[in-house]
Amino acid sequence: MQPRNSGRRPTIASALLIVNRRARSGAGAAEEAQAALEAAGLTVLSFEPPERMSCAEAIIAGARAHPVDRVVLGGGDGTLNAAIPGLLELGLPFGILPLGTANDLARSLGIPFDIAAAARVIAEAAPRPLDLGEVNGHAFFNVASIGFSAELATELKAEAKRRFGTLGYAIAAFSLLRRARPFTAVLTHDGVVERVKTIQVSVGNGRHYGGGMTIAEDARPDDGVLDVYSLEVTHWWRLVALLPWLRRGTQGRWRDVRAFRTTALELHTRRPRPINTDGELTAWTPAVFRLRPAALRVFAPAP
Repeated sequence: MQPRNSGRRPTIASALLIVNRRARSGAGAAEEAQAALEAAGLTVLSFEPPERMSCAEAIIAGARAHPVDRVVLGGGDGTLNAAIPGLLELGLPFGILPLGTANDLARSLGIPFDIAAAARVIAEAAPRPLDLGEVNGHAFFNVASIGFSAELATELKAEAKRRFGTLGYAIAAFSLLRRARPFTAVLTHDGVVERVKTIQVSVGNGRHYGGGMTIAEDARPDDGVLDVYSLEVTHWWRLVALLPWLRRGTQGRWRDVRAFRTTALELHTRRPRPINTDGELTAWTPAVFRLRPAALRVFAPAP
C-alpha cells in the first residue's frame, strides 16, 4: 500500500552561512556564496557577526536566532579551526566553501575549490563523520606542529598570505630554512619513551597541511588515528631534499624521519615551544595530544 500524501511540501534544507570576509577570497565572495547555495536548493540564512565576535560565537548566535539544519563556513583553515567549539556545541553538520589561502581540510576531504561545485556538495552529499585532533585541550582538523612549522607560522604574516597565497608559505619558509636548528624532544606513546633531536614534530589528524604538504600518503581525517612524524635531519639542505617527499606524504621512508601512528602522545621539550594548529599558534609545550574520533559531521564527497 502506498503511503497517503499528507499534502505538506517537502522540507527544504536550511543553512546558516558565515563568511570570513578577512579570508583571502572572502571579501568579495559572500554574495556569490549565498547565490551558489540557493542555486543548489538550500534556504540560506546569512549571518554577519559583529566585529569582535569569534567564529564559534557567531555560529551559536546565528543558529539560535534562525533554526537551521546545517552550518556553512566560507573561509580557510583558520576560520574552520576557530569554528570548532561552536560546531561541537550545536552538534550540527557543516559544509565548507574554500575561500582561504591553503584550504587544506577541503583538499583532504575532496571538496572542490569552485564555489558552485562546493555548494552542490553541501546540498547533495550525505554528512560524513570527521575526527578531531586535540592538543592541550585545543582541537584541530589538520595538523599540530612544533619546531619549523610553528616558527614559520610566526613569520608568515596575514598580509603576505592574502597577497601571495601559497607562494607566501614558500617565501617565508626559504628565509627561515637556513636558520632552523634542531631541538630535543621526548615523545611518550603506546608504552614507548623516545628521546629525539629534531627540527619538527608534526601530529596529523587530516591528510594535508601547509598549503598542500601531506602528513602521510594514506592518512584520512576519519581514519581513527593520528599520524606523527619527526624530522631528525642534521643539516638544512637535507630538509630541502625532503620537500618532494613531504608533498607526497612519503617522508616516513627516509632513515632520518621517524613516523608512527597513535591515538595519544605526550611531548616534552627542554623549554616551552609554541605549537601551530591549523596555521595558528594556539598552545605551548609540554603537550598532550589525543584523538577525538567522529567528533563532527561534514558534508563532503564519499571517501
